[in-house]
Amino acid sequence: MEERILQLEDRQTQLISGLPDDIALFCLARVPRKYHTVLKCVCRRWRDLVCSQEWYAYRKQHNLSETWIYALCRDKFEQMCCYVLDPDSSRRYWKLIQGLPPRCLKRKGVGFEALGKKLYLLGGCGWSEDATDEAYCFDISRNSWSEAASMSTARCYFACQALDGKIYAIGGLGSKSCDPHSWDTYDPHTNIWELHSDSNVIYDVEDSIVLDGKIYIRCGASVVSSHVYAVLYDPLNGTWQHADADMVSGWHGPAVVVDGTLYVLDQSSGTRLMMWRKNERDWLAVGRLSQLLTRPPCRLVAIGKKIFIIGKGLSTVVFDIEKSKNMEGVMISSSIPRLNSEDDVISCRALAL
Repeated sequence: MEERILQLEDRQTQLISGLPDDIALFCLARVPRKYHTVLKCVCRRWRDLVCSQEWYAYRKQHNLSETWIYALCRDKFEQMCCYVLDPDSSRRYWKLIQGLPPRCLKRKGVGFEALGKKLYLLGGCGWSEDATDEAYCFDISRNSWSEAASMSTARCYFACQALDGKIYAIGGLGSKSCDPHSWDTYDPHTNIWELHSDSNVIYDVEDSIVLDGKIYIRCGASVVSSHVYAVLYDPLNGTWQHADADMVSGWHGPAVVVDGTLYVLDQSSGTRLMMWRKNERDWLAVGRLSQLLTRPPCRLVAIGKKIFIIGKGLSTVVFDIEKSKNMEGVMISSSIPRLNSEDDVISCRALAL
């Protein structure tokens, strides 16, 4: 009798009755990401599995991960909102993510970064609110927001990048007691932020990228000079230094790195995609984008060989570096219908699950 009870309990705790859990995981992990919400509704065991680190690691290890794009925007009411796009869906459209933390809806200068299977909202400030050290995270497997470990210091309008499994919050504006030449690093394994300082860190942050294992930060042009400069951080030796002037000279817009190559969207006259050639030490014009498709100001994000150019109202142009051709200087690309809105895009990140 006891043996029968044990057998029954064993069957009830199995992911799929009659199959070992490793075989069941082999099968379930191959279900497309768009159906993961359905999997979580089957039973508590499946829900816990889909939300687990084990599920995330298994899909990543076996090249089953699917990358979606997340866009942080500001609507006509000056409130933040967040959207998600499945770029491989047959019906490609942007979907609103509910439940953005109410305390940060009106903030500006917020950091937005992706690490592991979480999105992070960091810092920010408001008209009547000083810079804050608050942090929130969105677990893409659970589709829920929660509070995260606060930064070491309050920041707004700062550089935010993920590198080597850590988040870097660099420069920007803070409280009067904060060192403007400082940066924070967040380690998700310890759930701790660590504060650092270096006189070479710039606080007037305009844009940032990760290139060749280093973080590059571009500052804005000053009132007295149109000269734009950038600094870079090398995590191997923990030092900051000025970036190459030739590279910085063409970095006049949102940037993205694809296979170690830097691309910049020049929005000064229409929209033109530029490419930095490291070996030749010069910038090459890849081509112009149709003004009928792009709605500047735009942000860039990359998945594989594709660059997604996302503008006002989440108008989205997809440029495939390998397949797209250039006709009389105008790049051939595909587009995703925009929303019926005038939302401004603050930042975009790609996250795989």
